[in-house]
Formats: sequence, C-alpha cells, structure tokens
Amino acid sequence: MSNYMVNLKINNIPVSVPEGTTILDAAKKLNFRIPTLCYHEDLSVAGNCRVCVVEQVGARLLQAACAVPVSEGMEILTNSTKVRQARKHIIELLLSEHRADCTECYKNGNCELQDLAHEYGVNQHLFIDLARKRNYTIDRSSPSIIKDDSRCIRCQRCVRTCDELQGVSALAVAYKGDHQKISTFFEHPMFEVVCTNCGQCINRCPTGALIEKTYIEEVWDALNDPNKHVVVQTAPAVRIGLGEVLGYDPGERVTGKMVTALKLLGFDSVLDTDFTADLTIMEEGTELLTRLKKALVDKEPVALPMMTSCSPGWIKFQEHLFPNLLDNLSTCKSPQQMFGALAKTYYAQKRGIDPKNIVSVSIMPCTAKKFEANRPEMRASGYQDVDYVLTTRELGLMIKQAGIDFMKLPDSPYDSIMGESTGAGVIFGATGGVMEAALRTAYEIVTGREVPFRNLNITPVRGFEGIREATVKIEGCLPEWSFLEGVELKVAVAHGLANAKKLMQAVSDGTVSYHFIEVMACPGGCLGGGGQPIPTNLEIRSKRAEAIYAEDESMPLRKSHENPEVHMIYQEFLGKPLSHKSHDLLHTHYKARKRY
Repeated sequence: MSNYMVNLKINNIPVSVPEGTTILDAAKKLNFRIPTLCYHEDLSVAGNCRVCVVEQVGARLLQAACAVPVSEGMEILTNSTKVRQARKHIIELLLSEHRADCTECYKNGNCELQDLAHEYGVNQHLFIDLARKRNYTIDRSSPSIIKDDSRCIRCQRCVRTCDELQGVSALAVAYKGDHQKISTFFEHPMFEVVCTNCGQCINRCPTGALIEKTYIEEVWDALNDPNKHVVVQTAPAVRIGLGEVLGYDPGERVTGKMVTALKLLGFDSVLDTDFTADLTIMEEGTELLTRLKKALVDKEPVALPMMTSCSPGWIKFQEHLFPNLLDNLSTCKSPQQMFGALAKTYYAQKRGIDPKNIVSVSIMPCTAKKFEANRPEMRASGYQDVDYVLTTRELGLMIKQAGIDFMKLPDSPYDSIMGESTGAGVIFGATGGVMEAALRTAYEIVTGREVPFRNLNITPVRGFEGIREATVKIEGCLPEWSFLEGVELKVAVAHGLANAKKLMQAVSDGTVSYHFIEVMACPGGCLGGGGQPIPTNLEIRSKRAEAIYAEDESMPLRKSHENPEVHMIYQEFLGKPLSHKSHDLLHTHYKARKRY
C-alpha cells in the first residue's frame, strides 16, 4: 500500500486513506457497511455481482465499491435513492435465477443472499422466475460436498478459492451468457475430479450452492437405537469453533460445555481425538527417527523429507498432483482414523462390546474427513473404522435441534479410555501444530531434555505465512541416538494447498532440502477447515489460533509422550510404536490418482 494519502468524502464525511485503497475499504474506515456478494477478504477482487455499487457524484454510472480505488476529491454516496434502488434490482435479478425455496435449504438462516433480500425488502418477483425453467442438476456423488447449480449465483467465489487458495482448480466457469455455470472438468461428478474435498469452497459460497453432505439423521438414528453403543470423538479445532455456531464470539474455548452437550445428546462415550493425536506423534516421531537412522547410519535409500499425513485433503492432493512423492508421506493414518480403528478393537475389548454394535462418530472441522472415513484403506478393524463424520457446523445444528441452552451448560471432562490428551494434541488444530508437537517429543526422546524453546513454544513454526521454515540443532544426544549428534534438523510448514503446491514443486525439483514437512490443506490449518463456522477470514482464524495456543498452555501435560493413556495402550495392546499391531491398525499407504 502506498504512503501517499488520498482525500475524499463518503456520505459528506471527509476521510484520508492510502492510495490504492478501494471505496469499500475506505467506507469501512468510517463504519459504513457496503453490501457484497462476490467479494471476500481472502480472495482477489472480481467485481462481477455489482451488489456493492455506490454513487460517485458527477459520474454517469454507479461504481463497484470492491473494485474501484479511491481518487483525490472523490465524493461517494453509499445510501442514495439511486444506489438503494439499483441494489434492490440487482438482488431481484439474482433471485430470478435462484431456486429460492429457502426453508428447504441447508443454508437457511446463514445465507448472504437471503440476508440481502430481507435487508432490501425484496418480497415479490418483479422479473421472470427463470429457475423453474431450467434443468438444474444437483451433484451428490461426493461423500463430502453437495453441488446444487439451482442455488448458484455465479459469484465465482468458489472458483477463486479453488484456484487461488488451493491451487487445485477443480471448479471453473463454463459457457457464456445465460448458459454460464460453475462446472468441473468436462462436467464430471465431483467425486471423479481432482477435488480434494477440503470444503474451502463451501466456506466461501454465499448461498446453498455448495454445502457439506450431512449425516445428522444417520447419527440421530444410531443414538436412538438401543442396540448400538455410540462413541464420539472431537477434533482439537472443534472446541474453539463450536462456540461461534452457538452465540459466542470467535476464539472462545468451549471444551467442557461441548462435552456436556454431547453427553446430553445421548452419546455413550465422549472421547477426544487429541488422544490419537498424541498417539500419532509417538508413531510418526518414531517413523521419522527410523528414516533418519536408515539414511545417516545404514546408508539405505529412504524417502526424505518425510511429510505429515494428518490432513485428508492434502493426501488426496498428493495422490492427484504429486504421486511421485507418495513414498515421502508418513504411513501414519490421521488421528481420526487411528481413533476409529482403536474404537472397534482396543476400546471394544476394554468395554466388552461386540465391535459390530459400536457406531463410531467423529466431530471434525473438516469436510475431507467425510471422504477419508469412506476410503477402502480405512477398515483395519474389520469394519468401517469411522461410521459418520459431522462438521463443527453439523454438531451446532444438532445441539440446537435438541433444545440445549449451550451457554448455560456446566463443564464436563472427557470419558476415560482414549479420552486423555495433552497440549501437544490440542495444537494439531493450528498450522504448524503437528510439527511443533512432533519436535517436542522427538527432541526429548533423542536428548532426554526439552526442546530449547521458551515454555515449549516453538514459535518459528507458528504463524500464517504460507510457507515457514525452521532449523533445530540436535545436541547432547543419548547414546542410542548418537548418530544424530550435531544434526541440524530442517523442517518446513505449509498451509493452504496453493502453498503446498509451491513447496512440493520445489521438493520435486530438488531446489530445497528438508528432513520433515508438515502440510495442512486449509488456510490456518484445521481451525480454518471447510467444516468450521461461516464466515471465516484472517481475523477470525487468528482468534481461533490464539484460543488453540491458550488451550495448550492451560493443559497439565503438554508433550504427547507424557500422556498416561498413551502409555497404557502401548502396554496393554500395541506393544510399542511401529509394532506389528501398530502397523496393522494405525498405518496405511496411498495410491496415485488421475489428474484429469
């Protein structure tokens, strides 16, 4: 942004803003809200919906506030009769091509178009209802995402999201004029294209054109079946997102209330995905050290850098775009899938329950987890390891359906057997969290001392820069790890698949060299996941990150290898990290997929 200041008036109020500022942002400085639909803080400017039009005194045409930069002496009116009437007609035109049966729409009550129609008093159709005349399609092929063309207003947020934030381009604008639509490659079903199921398009869609496939009714049926034992796990990012659905400001931690609510909903056991996040660190950390030993001592060929495998959107991205690097992925399943496998083996054994009667439900900030649960690789227990995945938004809706006054709930602890966790498991919810948790444990295993960072906070891997790097020098190794003495462990962290794409290309080209890489598919990591509350932007993601780290620092245990229930499961069931049983239940391999 330029240091040169531009002077103008908005609604007759003088304001000075840096050169290059848009009318939209200048108005925000004076606390004037200009409505938008195609605009989103995370994305490039499109200026194609025209809902944000304003009047420039002396100009013949109305201006798109999101796209037009201010100029010296400009006089802008954001609420003139001409502006209000134009906006109303624009909204009416959008509705003429939109199937507006709002009570049947999943986004009812959280729809930007619906809100604007109400705000501008659009209560009758002035234009021909074209939606009824068109043969719209609804694509339900994906286990994660439903694409409904009849509700699309062609704002192209989803296209820009998939291209700019994720670098995938599974969605694009097809055809022209009144035939224009948002489509996939050759109009193939979503399940058959390069879509990673990340759900970032859902988070930015202003209507119900893109929504998650919901499994709420299936979960209610399981809860009401007396022959089923329903176990639920909750991911770390859910506890700092759920409050937003239920009346809290972004960044509020509601862990204890969430557990209470789940018990009131009727779940037989409320457990924590953070437990298997800690277990993941034990398995993944040991796998990393094993690969390093092969490379440094045994001089065997081994796939380095090793890459995390917690994010299913990232995994499918690799399968499509970088199949040459699949061997670099950790063989560890995600914490969700580790939990599912253990719920129908270890947990069933401990509770004396036939695994066929266990229904395993997970509450995730991620729509890609729905796809992951349905992968054929995820049946190590002899059954589908995770039966149903609900997003943070879906859990909020279930709590509302049950009539639970969430804000007045007391706090409750998680149940035992896979319910104990540490702060290291919690920070899985933020970008860099898996890396930080792994370093806390791996460094202490190798040296017998805590990582040399103040209060265990490995700040170089934290933050919202697209790609971050850090180097940790290993000194004072225990005898069995002496081969690592003096090694400078080089790590990298990326979030958002567009950043991952840049990093993977550099790895493929050999222009960078690391030992360990963490990638999360979504901006900000899981806290910005496709199943998190809407809206989301950088400010909201930052508040959620602050809450994640505050939760970590409030925990009595903050290192995965200190989790007593993790010790117990190794003693009673798994034996040790990378044991034969661990490999059978907690590890897997992935396959190359076509890009087109």
